[in-house]
Amino acid sequence: MSPRPRKVTDEEVFAAAYRAMTRLGPGELTLAEIADEAGVTAGALVQRFGSKRDLLLQLSEGAAEGNATFIRDMRRQHRSPLAVLRAYAECMADLASSPAALARSLAYLQIDLTDEDFRKHLLAQSTVTRRALAELLREAIDAGELVSDSDPGALAKVVETTLAGSLLTWAIYREGGAARWLRADLDAVLAPHLVRRRRPRRS
Repeated sequence: MSPRPRKVTDEEVFAAAYRAMTRLGPGELTLAEIADEAGVTAGALVQRFGSKRDLLLQLSEGAAEGNATFIRDMRRQHRSPLAVLRAYAECMADLASSPAALARSLAYLQIDLTDEDFRKHLLAQSTVTRRALAELLREAIDAGELVSDSDPGALAKVVETTLAGSLLTWAIYREGGAARWLRADLDAVLAPHLVRRRRPRRS
């Protein structure tokens, strides 16, 4: 008698899909690969989601709320709002564990940009992320880490743009690791807004 098929939650399937996407490009990714990663049959995924595209759309739909939760979780791990921003930059660098890994991520981004069903989820995710970055920057102003006349909304847009561009320039120059590269670019953007601490005079 064959064993009963293992039951998995949608969240477990989405996590398996994400893991498969980190090693396979869009043309290589199949329901069979995702099923193997999740420990279920491809037929079970067809029955639940219908197709690879439908599964990836649901994964994309949940990414917006997932990003907001992810940043809130990081906030609880750090006392400083700017430390959270730097940790977020290092997490973004995970997309570029290698130039090939970043190329795969960009291949999926191309789908997000050209398929309107995916793009609306990308827009929602980006909007939530920018709002979360602005909240962190506002907290940094209130905490005295950034000067009071900084505009958190405008600065969040610059941080978002810088980190996205930093991934690409790292892939071109490949000087050191991506995390260090992104962190340096983020620090350069924040530098003019940092509160300068006066050193105590020596008597």
